[in-house]
Amino acid sequence: MDLGISGRSALVLGGTQGLGFGCARTLAEAGVKVAVNGRDATKAQAAADEIGAGAVAVSGDISDPKARREIIAAARAALGQITILVTNAGGPPPGPVEDHEADVWLKALATNMLPAIEFARQLLPDMRNEGFGRIVNVTSFTVREPYPNMGVATGVRAGLTGAMRSLSHEVASDGITVNNLLPGLMDTGALERVYTAQAKAKGITAQVAKDTMAQSVPMRRLGRAEDFGPACAFLCSVHAAYITGQNLTVDGGLSRPLL
Repeated sequence: MDLGISGRSALVLGGTQGLGFGCARTLAEAGVKVAVNGRDATKAQAAADEIGAGAVAVSGDISDPKARREIIAAARAALGQITILVTNAGGPPPGPVEDHEADVWLKALATNMLPAIEFARQLLPDMRNEGFGRIVNVTSFTVREPYPNMGVATGVRAGLTGAMRSLSHEVASDGITVNNLLPGLMDTGALERVYTAQAKAKGITAQVAKDTMAQSVPMRRLGRAEDFGPACAFLCSVHAAYITGQNLTVDGGLSRPLL
């Protein structure tokens, strides 16, 4: 399927590995010029090289306001106006809510909520100039169905979901859509931290904890980046022009809300 976005430019935050990389690679396959962000410049360049198709690396820590401005400037300098934004960041540490001090919550806000809002704010002029914009935020299935020991991640991502829902109404008439992608139990480094913590708490091996997680999914397996990237690209496409303010769950049927 032609997604109708060939030649457009995208900035993918946290795009050097895992789900972010899956999004960046699928967008590039659709003909999008992609700027891949990551904190480590070497990893960012390696990801851009692997993606090919003119992808560029724009390294920087998105939790740093100065770095955010530099990332946007570098992406625009390399690719022109940015009309597709995919926000993504590694999750906060797992564990019971009572175990996390205020500094953990503040760091999670600074990494998993505020940067996405700020990048969207700064790139809205580009999108309005083009009369086209796509903002896709990678959050978590726990926004729909809270999961044990994921309170910090759920809290900050639920806050981001609320802010982005308001934004979706404010910019809809400008041809800009704002949606969220909610991964389930995906076989990434972020999930490894979760099942490793569970293994330690339960006195079992990490492999047993991982296998137990996989069996909890109706499809009886963990998700992969290649399950995720196409969903991201679709929400960025011309075919999703009438879809905004929504939460698309990619979880193999794990979460069970009615709506």
